[in-house]
Amino acid sequence: MMDRHEEQTIGEDPSRLDGDAAEGESDDAIIGVALRRSAVIGVVAALLAGIAWWSLREDRIEVAVEETPLAAPAELAGTEASVLPGLPFSDVTAAAGIEFVHTNGAMGQRLLPETMGGGVVFADLDGDGRPDLLFVNSSSWPGSEGAVGGETPALYVNNGDGTFRDATRSSGLETTIYGMGAAVGDVDGDGLLDVFLTAVGPNYLFRNLGGGRFEDVTARAGVAGYPDRWSTGATFFDADGDGDLDLFVANYVQWSPEIDFEVDYRLDGIGRAYGPPTNFPGTQPYFYRNEGDGRFEEVAEEAGLWVTRPDTGVAVGKGLAVAVEDVDADGLPDVLVANDTVQNFYFHNLGGHFEEMGVEQGIAYDNMGHATGAMGIDVARHGETGELAVAIGNFANEMSSYYVDPDGRGMFTDEAVGTGIGPASRQVLSFGLFFFDADLDGRLDLLQANGHVEDDINRVQSSQQHAQSAQLFWNCGTACARRFVALPADSLGDLAAPMVGRGAAYADMDGDGDLDVIMTQIAGPPKLLRNDQNTGHHWLRVRLESPPPNTGAIGARVRLHGAGGIQERAVGATRSYLSQTELPVTFGLGEIGDPVRLDVLWPDGSRQTLDGVPVDRETVIRRPGAD
Repeated sequence: MMDRHEEQTIGEDPSRLDGDAAEGESDDAIIGVALRRSAVIGVVAALLAGIAWWSLREDRIEVAVEETPLAAPAELAGTEASVLPGLPFSDVTAAAGIEFVHTNGAMGQRLLPETMGGGVVFADLDGDGRPDLLFVNSSSWPGSEGAVGGETPALYVNNGDGTFRDATRSSGLETTIYGMGAAVGDVDGDGLLDVFLTAVGPNYLFRNLGGGRFEDVTARAGVAGYPDRWSTGATFFDADGDGDLDLFVANYVQWSPEIDFEVDYRLDGIGRAYGPPTNFPGTQPYFYRNEGDGRFEEVAEEAGLWVTRPDTGVAVGKGLAVAVEDVDADGLPDVLVANDTVQNFYFHNLGGHFEEMGVEQGIAYDNMGHATGAMGIDVARHGETGELAVAIGNFANEMSSYYVDPDGRGMFTDEAVGTGIGPASRQVLSFGLFFFDADLDGRLDLLQANGHVEDDINRVQSSQQHAQSAQLFWNCGTACARRFVALPADSLGDLAAPMVGRGAAYADMDGDGDLDVIMTQIAGPPKLLRNDQNTGHHWLRVRLESPPPNTGAIGARVRLHGAGGIQERAVGATRSYLSQTELPVTFGLGEIGDPVRLDVLWPDGSRQTLDGVPVDRETVIRRPGAD
């Protein structure tokens, strides 16, 4: 395999690309059968009837956990079992020099944010071509007994030899916040990825100065938000087609320690517990329009991104994760939001203004018509079929959702059962998840990071554990009765070791062409997993460079035409749960090592075709007009 820096740069070759290119059950939706009994239903019904928030203060929630029998997945047919690959991942966290440990400040009070955070960025943050790691940290609660203090995000720079260097000190990122997630993008057009951190409380924007140094520009940019909000997933994208990157930020629920104690969620056999967000009011997102001079203007309401109940005017959303995709292929990036226990949102982009169409387009609810405890999200176009797929990780006792749009025009159905993801995902509680080609065979696989929110859950639910194994659903193509097969734990190496999984991201950290994985966990160390697949499959990585302001070409699409068929990838780091992946896109080519044709649709609508591109390397493509 080639070293990362033995890359081919392809210059300007302009040509043309081919032309193909509510309401209901929100608050009484499932967050897990075990957590939806007696008193909860009463409180939710009262809330839906319009009871004001102050009336919830006196409620004390006692929930008896009842387990739903789970049918074991059917044994794999012999023909299917015979084609399953071994895809081992090795835990190299310690060997790579990563010593970060997440802090959540838990002191036994069971405050809801303590079990929710821990995003991660796996991307080139110092501009040297190698992906670095940025871990989002939370902190001790102010004034809490035994508080340590001084917890900050942690920046680890890739040394290029399989190790990382802790570069947090003097990076400018040493800010103590109760952090949740991160978004990266070049907001000022200088060629460096800037970092936005979400938090319980004010959010932060750090301008990348190069060389691993950052400057806090939050106040100047106007993106802190309100001090009483809880922000979660975020994404940079060009919403209005003016060339620069705008910023969408999801907010979770209206929360404070006082509200948490007033709700006072409890489980029989445990007492006070980390409860669902059902009895916390919803919130509206932020949408910051880039003014092009270092400042942003918050315009979510006027842009059509506020969703309220028509009968009460109360906010609907309880957003956790965000993905951006041009769902209907009209050239405008749309926004998908995974909402926890209320309907998911599909914000259709009308040109910088949006309309919410989740119910109409079939992505709001699962295949039973229920809202789910939605956590992580990702979107992909499958090359072998051309269909658009949206995967959402859900709460325990709920299957992961797998919405399919066969025509690529924005009408979805939940096909989790038929594709093979449903039964194997039902028992776990999934947070971070993403599509990637783990074995470079040309088909996109699906990884899920799992872990329960309640550390004592096994005391009342024998089928559940706090720490859970990650899952890798291998895309079997036409060789199996169902598209995805959950690979057995003994074929995954250290990937299957239980952890309290939250954020998850990928990048090619060692330049060998396959994609390595980082997963975070609550109040514990992350897990850096080197992909040790040895299939011998060919591959091609593509990194796009564009003139300012969107130098990373976020929103571009790359289509590969090879002897094995057509594949398509979108450039954009936002996926999973509170996390970001690298911007270069990776194509697996299986056993075919012939040169390929690449078609690039740039964010500004221009098109470029390159023929005879050699494989097994990273190729840099510069947009016509770039230096």
